[in-house]
Amino acid sequence: MTGYARSGGSRASRSEAPAGDGPLSVSQALAVAKGKLEGIRLTIEGEVSEVSVKRGYKAAYFSLKDRSSTLSCLMWNDLYHASGVQLAVGQKVEVSGRFTLYAARGTMNFDVRRLQLAGEGRLRQEVALLARKLAAEGLTDPARKRPLPAYPETIGVVTSPRGDAVHDILRTLRRRWPLARVLFAGVAVEGAQAPELMVQALRRTVEAGAEMVVLGRGGGSYESMMPFNDEGLARAIAACPVPVVTGIGHEPDNFVADLVADVRSSTPTYAAATAPDAAEVKAVLAARAASLSASMARILQRDGAAVARLADRPVLRDPRQLLAQDAQDVDALAARLERALPARIERGREGLDALTARLRRALPVALERRRTLVEARRDRLSVAGAGLVPRFEQQVGLRAARLHDLSPLAVLGRGYAIARDGAGGIVKTIDQAPAGAPLQVTVSDGVLDCRVEGARRIETQTVSWKESR
Repeated sequence: MTGYARSGGSRASRSEAPAGDGPLSVSQALAVAKGKLEGIRLTIEGEVSEVSVKRGYKAAYFSLKDRSSTLSCLMWNDLYHASGVQLAVGQKVEVSGRFTLYAARGTMNFDVRRLQLAGEGRLRQEVALLARKLAAEGLTDPARKRPLPAYPETIGVVTSPRGDAVHDILRTLRRRWPLARVLFAGVAVEGAQAPELMVQALRRTVEAGAEMVVLGRGGGSYESMMPFNDEGLARAIAACPVPVVTGIGHEPDNFVADLVADVRSSTPTYAAATAPDAAEVKAVLAARAASLSASMARILQRDGAAVARLADRPVLRDPRQLLAQDAQDVDALAARLERALPARIERGREGLDALTARLRRALPVALERRRTLVEARRDRLSVAGAGLVPRFEQQVGLRAARLHDLSPLAVLGRGYAIARDGAGGIVKTIDQAPAGAPLQVTVSDGVLDCRVEGARRIETQTVSWKESR
């Protein structure tokens, strides 16, 4: 370090060294180097070769390497935990920061300020974050996954029209469940447009009547399989109204589409194998048919034995025995009735004759008593009525006289007349009968038809009761 400080190529370092021509101390030389290094800010990508993250340490220590070099790195704990990356040997990461020098030991480190996974590791981190997001929404919950139909009549297949996957799926479905109608939607399963195309294919196959959908592709690099980690595709699978089976040939990785699917298979062939096996169905049906036949044979044997036991009973061999006792009872009762009925009728007739004789003796006396009572009451009514009639006759005479006095006919009999106009109204003043108006004048013995030729007003005087006295 001393020789380097004195060399002509270290003018920049000498310019920052203390004044004077003497050599630099170790601390001074390291301070010069530290100042230069900390001004270099870089972004570096490499593979993690060593990791030391221990409790009680203030920083995480690790090393990055490539084919020819290794770099020691440190990252303070607060920044390391905030990055969300769990370092492990073999990971490919991208770090940003600056070089720094630990003067106490004279060792150089790269002070990391930002840390993220690089390449496939970064993709896996993004996928993990999406998986946690969908899990928090309940889309990966096993409780929401639906069972596959027992015997589907229509199966949808969504995969690439090229490659081995489509042939493996169709060959497996043809072998296992040839009864099903297959709706094949050939779409791209790799590239930026693949997720949207697969979403449209899912929707079209369901609209066409698919009862379950097989979604898959063959193997490939992790980056090429990223369409199956698309959030839009995952939500379309979760919202699909029929069960979805995924078969993505890239063991042992699990993709987001696998997490939200109703059934996850490791390969397209295994995904197609989730359909029923016709041979197994035939075997199950044959076993059930044999079991049903044996059960029916046992039932018929048991019921036949029961019928035979019933047929062997005496009452069924001779049905008359069932009613013999009741028939004898009926005969006995009929005989008793025949003996008792004439005597009962004779006694009834004698009683009726006795009651008839009593009625004949009692009826005249009762009628005479009623007649006497009626005549007595009639006499009392005649006497009472004779006393009432004169009083009412007097009242009727008085009221008839008053009514006659008030009658208009009596007034007319004294020489007065009543004049009525053509409408039948009584004329009380000369204003109601102008000249030429027809009048009907009622007198004591008839009506006069007249016409007004003239009128004159009569002066009248009102005399009070006191003046008249």
